[in-house]
Amino acid sequence: MALIKSVNGKEPKWGKGCYFSENVTLAGEITMGDDCSVWFGAVLRADVNAIRIGSEVNIQDLACIHQSRSNPVILEDGVTVGHSAVVHGATIRRGALVGMNSTVLDGAEVGENSVIAAGAVVLQGTKIPANEIWGGVPAKRLKAVESGVSRTFADHYLEYKKWY
Repeated sequence: MALIKSVNGKEPKWGKGCYFSENVTLAGEITMGDDCSVWFGAVLRADVNAIRIGSEVNIQDLACIHQSRSNPVILEDGVTVGHSAVVHGATIRRGALVGMNSTVLDGAEVGENSVIAAGAVVLQGTKIPANEIWGGVPAKRLKAVESGVSRTFADHYLEYKKWY
């Protein structure tokens, strides 16, 4: 069973149909919508601010979601956070994808349906518009992306969680 921890009287809450792998950690002020999945080894820690997660979000293996005193984490509906990615005090808008081993830092905002390429580093305070692919270190705009392309990953994980 996942490790679910209360911190300073605040505890994780989630909606219907969520799946948490056995070695996931959820700690503190986390709210999560319906049909989310959090996969093996992921850590969501909300001890000094909140983590707010919409519905149909998947947080893949070994990802780390952590807020900061001045910045909560917001993951809107249909977001995918890839394997070993770090989202720290950032906002990820509806249907966006944060690629494997990428990092999104405090105060950054990833626009609706945008994609952060694997290994990219989105610097503090960066504002990424909707429907763009960003990559590199530091991350820069690579090209436009069709609306809804990144959403296909969230749809896959709605199916995968049924297997578990």
